[in-house]
Amino acid sequence: MIIYDLKCENAHKFEGWFQDRKAFEEQKDQKLISCPICGSSNAQIAPSSLTVVSRDNKAEKAKSEEISPLQALHMLSEFIDKNFEDVGASFAEVATRIHNGEETERNIKGTTTRDEEESLREEGIHFIKIPVPKFDS
Repeated sequence: MIIYDLKCENAHKFEGWFQDRKAFEEQKDQKLISCPICGSSNAQIAPSSLTVVSRDNKAEKAKSEEISPLQALHMLSEFIDKNFEDVGASFAEVATRIHNGEETERNIKGTTTRDEEESLREEGIHFIKIPVPKFDS
């Protein structure tokens, strides 16, 4: 698959996925490509940055990026511990104060009840529930 950055005649930028350049040209000629913003079927390939990966370093790079699910969870847990203030059971209160501008905006973590979660949603306060397992040292 090749991902091309495309630009329509109205200068809207979007991307398209094609088997190869020939597939792009065929779909363009048949007017099968359309801008998701304005619907124009007149799109051109826009210049984009290139990444060159040779066969030699491709396998090496893939190996170095592979991590187990347990490693990924551990990395997420470490990131949250280092970058979020633990406000414990006061999460909903602190999140509301931050949302209302009564406290400094910052990353927080903590616990909530289902009622508190519903109240936060009703107030339009965005949050993500992430169950973070405890790891043995």
